[in-house]
Amino acid sequence: MATKRDYYEILGVGKSASKDEIKKAFHKLAHKFHPDKTTGDADKFKEVSEAYSILSDDKKRAEFDSYGRVFQDGTGPGGFSAQGGPASGWDFSQFGDAFQQGFGGFDFSDIFGDAFGGGAQRQRRGRDISIDLELNFKESIFGTKRRVLLAKTAQCETCKASGAAPGSKMQTCKHCNGTGKIHETNNSFFGTITMQSPCRHCHATGKVPEEKCHTCRGEGVYKKQEEIEIAVPAGIEGGEMIRITGAGEAVQGGASGDLYVKVHVQPDPRFKKDGPNLLTDLSVKLSDALLGTDYKIATLDGEEHISVPAGVTHGELLRVKGKGVPNAHGKRGDLFVKVKITLPQKLSRSARALVEKLKEEGI
Repeated sequence: MATKRDYYEILGVGKSASKDEIKKAFHKLAHKFHPDKTTGDADKFKEVSEAYSILSDDKKRAEFDSYGRVFQDGTGPGGFSAQGGPASGWDFSQFGDAFQQGFGGFDFSDIFGDAFGGGAQRQRRGRDISIDLELNFKESIFGTKRRVLLAKTAQCETCKASGAAPGSKMQTCKHCNGTGKIHETNNSFFGTITMQSPCRHCHATGKVPEEKCHTCRGEGVYKKQEEIEIAVPAGIEGGEMIRITGAGEAVQGGASGDLYVKVHVQPDPRFKKDGPNLLTDLSVKLSDALLGTDYKIATLDGEEHISVPAGVTHGELLRVKGKGVPNAHGKRGDLFVKVKITLPQKLSRSARALVEKLKEEGI
């Protein structure tokens, strides 16, 4: 078959591409263009499949490289007719065990999973929810508990998520005959494909109530406001996420999603966090720095007394033990106090005379 198609260009690889590179390129494009996906394009999928069937076969690839075409008993490469469609009567059986053992070393189950009826059925899961939570600095250090009100899909308390009215019996679903699965047959360029999907009438349980719950109308879940308690751990940083498993939206016959809480911490002008420790500043008069004295300082636990030693230097750190950030075991870091010696803007005559005297003594 004469062809103007450049199979290398279709897969987006060079002519020197290895088999592994060709396989990866096909894998990516097949994911993207498969007709059962939201980004699907049947024509593009057929095109990349044709390109892969040629370039994954050493003999066909050599023919294509040499002559720009592949010779195959009146049909195009890979069983495609000259019109670009599947050759007459072509179906999955022409692949032999390709879908069990891999197409040219490539396993389609890696891409499509349940689409071809293989693989385990995934459990249904509710949607995740994300919210923001603002804390003051002290709450972020010691931890806290907050209660928030969320409008979300939650399990019905009347029927306990069963969808059945109280006292109503469950019966076999007539749509799936109790299997919880529906088989759908679709035609594709491969031939006839049978796909399996969860039964929407019984939510894949195989059972339906004789009488539906009046609160949720048989859905087992409904939209309502629900109060959630959030436990904020001690020492949390702004921007961190707290995950609460199962606090997201509910779905009948499956697990609830999760709640993700993004924490925002309001800064405190007095303190900075440095790992397990806290930092604060203390303004000290020049005379107190020279002679030493006691100062009152603010901590997150209240006021504390700190002794400023005589001769303390500007920028020196004084430590107050156990007034820092608590860890998971309850042990706390320290509070470090940075000394800032303040100098007078103006000196009185007597003060100036004293300073002159100190200067004469070399101080």
